[in-house]
Formats: sequence, structure tokens, C-alpha cells
Amino acid sequence: MAAKEKGIWGLLDKFEGDKVIWMIVILLILMSIVSVFSSTPLLALEQGGDRIAIVREQLIIAVVGLLVITACYNIRSIGFFRLFAQLGYAVSLLLLVCLVAKVRTPVIRAAEINGAWRILKVFGLQIHVYEVVKVAMVMYLAWAVNALREDSFTAANYLSTKFKRLSFLSRTFWKKLIYIYFPIVSICVLMLHGGTSSTLFFAMIMFLVIYVGGVRLNEVALLALVVAGYVALVVGLYKASAGRIKLSDRIVTAIGRVDDRSEDNMTIITSSPRNSKAFQDALDKEKQPVSAMIAIKEGGLLGKGPGRSTQRYVVPVIFGDYMYSFIVEEYGILGGIFVIILYVSLLARGAMIAKDCDNYFAKVAVAGLILLISSQAIMHIAINVHLVPQTGQTLPMISHGASSFLVFSIAFGIILSISRMVRVKMKRKERDAQPILVREEERPRDEVHDTISDLNDFQDTI
Repeated sequence: MAAKEKGIWGLLDKFEGDKVIWMIVILLILMSIVSVFSSTPLLALEQGGDRIAIVREQLIIAVVGLLVITACYNIRSIGFFRLFAQLGYAVSLLLLVCLVAKVRTPVIRAAEINGAWRILKVFGLQIHVYEVVKVAMVMYLAWAVNALREDSFTAANYLSTKFKRLSFLSRTFWKKLIYIYFPIVSICVLMLHGGTSSTLFFAMIMFLVIYVGGVRLNEVALLALVVAGYVALVVGLYKASAGRIKLSDRIVTAIGRVDDRSEDNMTIITSSPRNSKAFQDALDKEKQPVSAMIAIKEGGLLGKGPGRSTQRYVVPVIFGDYMYSFIVEEYGILGGIFVIILYVSLLARGAMIAKDCDNYFAKVAVAGLILLISSQAIMHIAINVHLVPQTGQTLPMISHGASSFLVFSIAFGIILSISRMVRVKMKRKERDAQPILVREEERPRDEVHDTISDLNDFQDTI
């Protein structure tokens, strides 16, 4: 029997989930604490406090996040996650409807940040609705494609047998339409009110999830055309009516980003008086992306060093949408590459876990969550280096934000829990499996004689 490891390696052996993902999570959390502390001087001034208070808050969030991860990790039932996943669409629909309706009650209040309605305050606690919807819908779609595969849509099957007029519900097409296609389209329509680019990004994630789950590519492509067609309709009506018909609050912002009016803004900045409104509006539109690129340029190979960023005093939300630029400025290109390696490693390990899952729901859930986290990180980085237009995507588990951090903690907890179940099953299979080759000294003597006799009999028949 192998001797048990002591110290930190012995402690790591007690974790039955994927150890690489555990290390990635811990490193992301540590980077978050350090980066948030150093990147939030403007936030501290805005709140009338200091950065010590902010880092104290981030430490509390990190501890709570670890507790959430551990709680999810200790759940050993796929059935529990499947039950939770069934509620994903209902929860997402309720939260988004509250945002679109701009609900203002003593308990729940919709809030606007940077011109977008994406926040709900529940008993004073701020919830970033889009981040919740992302994880909830990925889990829901994992359940839906699994239920389609097993034909276990209880409500549809019951109604189709109980009422003759509803017999069409027994057909696969209608089940896909009701449980998969309609939820995706309705979520996209509601999300479009808070952000066009964010909606298109998450639509892509949902398409990938159902494709991984077994929905045919031509059906996914048709669904994508429906969503793209609706977005085109919104843009077309807005432009054709000269701005009078506006089906989305954020359509003006989206059109501006796609048109890329940077040259027009720079002309206004250079030709307008510094105290004019036109100058300030144009400057605000260009300040964040330009300053983010300056941060990357000034970071160089090794960076300026911790606490020496200058662009943190220029970009108001560098601790959120532009966290990657901040990391490169302080820790250099090497620090930026290290962050990329973490997310790429997460994608690779997640693919391995999904491959080893023998439960179809677990396989799709892990694949979907890993795609969501890694794709959002890649999108955040691409925005920071000015490869794609702004979409307001945070860097998962690093950017400042309590609700986003905790939601992604749930996602990591689910991944680690499933990896734990996979690892336990693999160990059990290895233990129960018979060896392919057995050394002669380990083989019973009578079994050896029997085998030789069988071989001689076989040779006599040739």
C-alpha cells in the first residue's frame, strides 16, 4: 500500500475533484484580490472610502465564493444539479422581465448602470442579472438536450396522452420548439433591451451548448438566423424611422460601436473647446478603449510593477471591463500570457472531464460551463486589445463584482463536483477491473496447467 503524502501534497490528495481546476480557481481568486486592491483608486474616491475597505470587501467575497464552491463541490448527486437546472429558464425569465419592466418595489428595484439596465437590487443587494442568466441558461439547456435525448419531458408527454388535441406534443419537433428553441429566442429578445453585443455573445454560447448536446448543425444555424434576423429588424426599424422606433434601449450604442465612429470623435476632441459638452461627450466615448490600449503599450514585457499603474486613474471601470489591460500594465505581457494560460488550461481540463462523463446531462453541463467561462475570458481579452467592439464582458473570477464572482463560483463548484464524481467512478472501475497480464508467479499453479492443456488440445485440432 502506498504511503500517504504529508504536508500540502497530502492536503491536496484529500480533494477528489480535478486538482488542476482547483489550482486554476485558487490562482484566479488570488489574482482578483491583488488586482482589485491595486486598480480601484477611482472607485474608492467615488464611494468616499479607501482601497483598504474595498480589498476587505473583496476578501470577504473571495471567502464566500470559496464556501460556495466547496458547498457545490460536496454535492454528490447529479440528480440535484438536474433538478436545479430545470428551474434555470424560469429564473432567467423572471429576472429579465423585472429588468425590462424596470420594476421598482420595496423589495426588488431595477437599476441602470452606464446607460444599461442590467442590475436588480433585492433587499438592497445588487445582482448582475446577465451573469446569473448565463449560468442558469447553460444548466437549463444541458437539462433540455438530455431530456430530449431520453424523451423525458414529463409535462409534454402527459398532456399529449391525456388530451387528444395536444397529441402533437409527443412529436420531437414540438418538444424542441417548446423546451429549447423558444427559451433561447425569448431570452435573447429580453436581453437585447440591456445590451446588443452581450446578447449576441451569449446567443453564440447557447448555440454551442445545444450543438454539443446533440442538436443538428442545420437546426442550430436556422435558430441563429432567427436571432440574427430579429436583431436586424430592430436595427432596420430604428434606422428607417430615423430613431423614432426603438425596440431596444441599447440599439443606439450598438450601432455606434459597429459603425466605429472613432475618427469622428477624435475630430470633435481636437476641434472643440475643452469646456464644451461636445468635447466631453466625445472624450468619454474614446477614453476607455484608448486608455486600455495605452495601458497594454506601457506595460511592456515585464510591466510597471504592482501598484504602479497610471491608467487606473484615467479609466473609470478598469477594475471591471478593462481588468486585462490593467494586469498587462502592471505585470507586463508575461502576466497577460499567464492569465491566458489559466483560461486555456481550464478549457483543456474541462474537455477532458466532459469526455470522461458517462452521464449525458453532466457531460453537456460541464462542456457548457467551461465554454461560457473560457469564451467570456477570451472575449474580454479581445475587447481589451481592440480586436472586437466593446461588449462589457468582465474577466471571470478576477474582475471586481460580487454577484458575478459568486455566480461563477457556483459554476466552478458544479464543474468540480462533477469532476469528483467522474474521478470516483474511474477509481472504482480501475479497482474492479481485472489485469490484462498476470505474472506467472501470481497465477495459481492449477490455472497454469489448465491453460497449457487447453493450448495442447487446440494444437491437436489443427
